[in-house]
Amino acid sequence: MVEKPTSVSVNGTHPTVADQPVCHPEPTPQPTVSETKKPWLAHYETGVPATIDPPHRSLIEILRDSAQTYADKIAIRMILKYLPFGLAIQSTLTYRELDQISDRVAAGLARLGVTPGDRVAIMLPNLPQNIVAYFGILKAGAIVVNTNPTYTPRELQHQLHDSGAETIITLSGLYKRVAQVRNNTALKHIILTDVPDTLRWPFRQLVARQVRASGMMTTVAPEKGVYRYADLEQTTAPPPSIDSSPEDVVLFQYSGGTTGLAKAAMLTNANLVANVAQCNAWFHRAEYGAEKMLGALPVFHVYGMTVGILYSLSCGMEVVIVPDPRSTELVLQVIEREGITLYPAVPAMYVALNNHPQVKEYELHSIKFCMSAGAALPMEVAQQFEALTGGQLVEGYGMTESSPLACANPIFGKRKSGSIGVPVSSTDMKVVSLSADKDGNYADQPVGTEGEIVIRGPQVMKGYWNQPEETESVIDRDGWLHTGDIGKMDEDGYFYVVDRKKDLIIASGYNIVPREVEEVLYMHDAVLEAVVIGVNHPKRGETVKAFVVLKSKGSTTAESLIDFCKEHLAPYKVPALVEFRESLPKSQIGKILRRVLSDEEDGKSSDIKT
Repeated sequence: MVEKPTSVSVNGTHPTVADQPVCHPEPTPQPTVSETKKPWLAHYETGVPATIDPPHRSLIEILRDSAQTYADKIAIRMILKYLPFGLAIQSTLTYRELDQISDRVAAGLARLGVTPGDRVAIMLPNLPQNIVAYFGILKAGAIVVNTNPTYTPRELQHQLHDSGAETIITLSGLYKRVAQVRNNTALKHIILTDVPDTLRWPFRQLVARQVRASGMMTTVAPEKGVYRYADLEQTTAPPPSIDSSPEDVVLFQYSGGTTGLAKAAMLTNANLVANVAQCNAWFHRAEYGAEKMLGALPVFHVYGMTVGILYSLSCGMEVVIVPDPRSTELVLQVIEREGITLYPAVPAMYVALNNHPQVKEYELHSIKFCMSAGAALPMEVAQQFEALTGGQLVEGYGMTESSPLACANPIFGKRKSGSIGVPVSSTDMKVVSLSADKDGNYADQPVGTEGEIVIRGPQVMKGYWNQPEETESVIDRDGWLHTGDIGKMDEDGYFYVVDRKKDLIIASGYNIVPREVEEVLYMHDAVLEAVVIGVNHPKRGETVKAFVVLKSKGSTTAESLIDFCKEHLAPYKVPALVEFRESLPKSQIGKILRRVLSDEEDGKSSDIKT
C-alpha cells in the first residue's frame, strides 16, 4: 500500500505536498542574469515584455474568471466526424458548463473519499471528460496524474504505484488493463467513461457501435470500487471548499528526465499559471475571446495541456479537440470548417499535413500562428506549412520539468534556422560547463561555445516526487534546471541544441529512455545483448533502432522482437528498426558504446517510409 504524502494544513482546511521532504529545497534567491548577458531582449517583438508578473492565483481561479467573462461562449468543442449537408458528430461545452460540471465532478470525487493531497490519474484521449475531470480533480484539492492511455500494464503499474494514485478515470475499453495491475497499486476507485458519453441521440448510438467494434468501449460488470463518470457529473452536492494556494502541487507529469525510469515532475499552480502567462505574453497578438485553438496534441502531454488547453481557456478561446490526431484528413477538415487560428503541434503533425495528397484542396488561411516543439523543426517543413496556410510557424523549446515552455523563436520577429529561439519572458537561460568544479559550480560558457543548456524561471518544477537525489541532480543550488541538452548561444541570444548530454530519444515529441526499451529486449529469451539509439526519421524526428546480439543465430526475427516489445511498451517506444550483430562495440571495461553506434548511423537516412 502506498501511503499518502505527509501533509500540512493551510488555514486548517487544505493539506498539501508543499512541505514534502522529497521536494528540492527552495533555492536561495539569486540575482537574475544581468541585462548585459541577455542579448535576446533586443530581439523581442514589440509588445512582448521582458518580464511577467504572474497573477497570484490558482488554475481553478483562471477557469472561474473565464466562466464569468465568457459564460455562454463555447469553451470546448469535440469533433469526431463531419457528415454531409454541414452536419458533424460533435459535442460542446460552454465556459459556464465547464465550470459547473467540474464542480459536480469535484463533489462526486469528494463523496468517493478523495481528499486534498490525494492523487487521481486521468488515462483518456482528447475528450471533454478529460478537461472537465482535470479541473474537477483540482477543485477537490487533489493532484492530477496525467497518464498515457497507450501504456501497457507494465508501464501503467509503475506510474500508478509510484504516484500512489488511489483513483483513476479511464475508458471502459481500458478497464481490463487497469484491473490487471490494480492489486499491485493503491487503486481504490476506477471511474469509467466512453467516447460517446457527451454526444446526443442519434449520434451517441451510432458512435457507440463503432467504438465498441474498435474495442475501446465495453460493458463492465458491477464491481466494488468501479463507478461511472456520468454519475459524478450528476452529483448534486456542492464542491468541497478548499484553499488552493499558488505553491500547491497540482500535477504529477511523468518524465524520463534524461535517464532512468519515468519520474513525476511536481508542477504547482504557480508553475503552470506562470507558463500560461508566458504563453500569453509570447502570443501577444492573439485576440481575447476571438481565437480558435486546435487541440490535436494529446492533453495527457504537458505541452498539449498547458499550451493547448490552459492557455486557451485563460484567454476565452474556443478549443476544438480531436480524439485521434492521426487522422490528418479530419485535422484538415477541422481547420477549414471551424476556422482554426492557432495550432500548436509537433513537427510530425505538420509534416503529415504538408504531405497529405489533398492538402491543397482545403482552405487553411484562417491559421494565424503556430508553435512547434518536442523535436527539431526543419526549416523546409515550416516554409511549406506557411505557404499552405499563410500563417506563421516557429520552433519552441521546453521540458516537462519547465511546464513546458521555456524558449521560442519570435512569432513575427527574427527567426533563425536551426535555432530553438530565445528565452520567453521572465526566463533566464545560459550555457554552462558539462561538469561542476570541486566546489560544485558550473562555469558559464562564452558565446558560441558548446555546453549544457540550463534554465531558471517561475515555470521550473518544484522537483521530482519521491526522488530527492534525482531532483538535486537536475536543479542545482542556484535554482538552475539542467536540461541534459548540449547547446550554444549566439551573439544575439538565440539558442541551439546540438546534442544531448544523455541518450534520451525524442520521437514525435515523446521522450523515450533507451534503458526502458533495452530492459524489455533483455526480457526476450533469445536476446543476449541489446542497445537502442535514436535515428533520424522524416516524420517523427527520431525513431528507435535496436542493435541486438542473439544467444543463438537465427533464434528469432526482427518482426518477432518488435511484436514482443509491443506487448510491453507503449507504441511510440517500440523499436521501428532492429539490426542483428555478432557483437556490440564496448569499452575496455565492457561498457556498450552507444555513441559509436550513433556515429555509425549519422548521415544515414531512415529505412522507415511512414
